[in-house]
Amino acid sequence: MKFTLEVDLDQLDPARTADELSRILRYWAGNIKHYDLKTAERVKVYDSGYAKVGRWTLGEDESAALASSAGER
Repeated sequence: MKFTLEVDLDQLDPARTADELSRILRYWAGNIKHYDLKTAERVKVYDSGYAKVGRWTLGEDESAALASSAGER
């Protein structure tokens, strides 16, 4: 299984890039325990303004996550 976190830094507020990325990392570090890490997933990642800035995937590769997910959460 492979876990991949993708964040488009260009989508973050340039004045707050480090703060936003830190918040995203803290949030998912604490929230990942709510997922079954044996099932492929693909989940949207949002900044503090609730704009989509990336996603994380869990699976052998991204196509496995796409095939087993009913779409992004």
